[in-house]
Amino acid sequence: MATPKKVIREKFPNLGVTDFKVTSPDTPAYNCIAWAAGNDTRFWWPAHDGFWPEGIPREESLDAFKAAFAALAYQPCADGAFDALLEKVAIYVDAGGKPTHAARQLESGRWTSKLGQFHDIEHKTTHGVEGAVYGKVGLYMSRPRA
Repeated sequence: MATPKKVIREKFPNLGVTDFKVTSPDTPAYNCIAWAAGNDTRFWWPAHDGFWPEGIPREESLDAFKAAFAALAYQPCADGAFDALLEKVAIYVDAGGKPTHAARQLESGRWTSKLGQFHDIEHKTTHGVEGAVYGKVGLYMSRPRA
């Protein structure tokens, strides 16, 4: 049986060999959007029966995801560069512009991602999980760090 790190490296070759670490066991209890929003108790997604913030359109569009994070006081920002005063999220989109993933920047400047229903990982850059699975970052947002 392949180790989680080996499987993750195969799916996300931009992570490299040492640029990430697994930080949780796999669990279907929450997903990447919830994790980026700081919630590890429920699955966030606008379609189906997932949790979605009240009053935000239940559609798989970048505008809807932008509005969902704006409901948490995030505002669009220029990039994912580290700023000790800001907590940032990156929203990933596929080639058609449909959201696929979100990651949150940690106080260390590194990023954390929940890989679907599997493991959480900590990775060096947002580029690490870009590629065939999640596409690329379509939007960065930030809010003052608590």
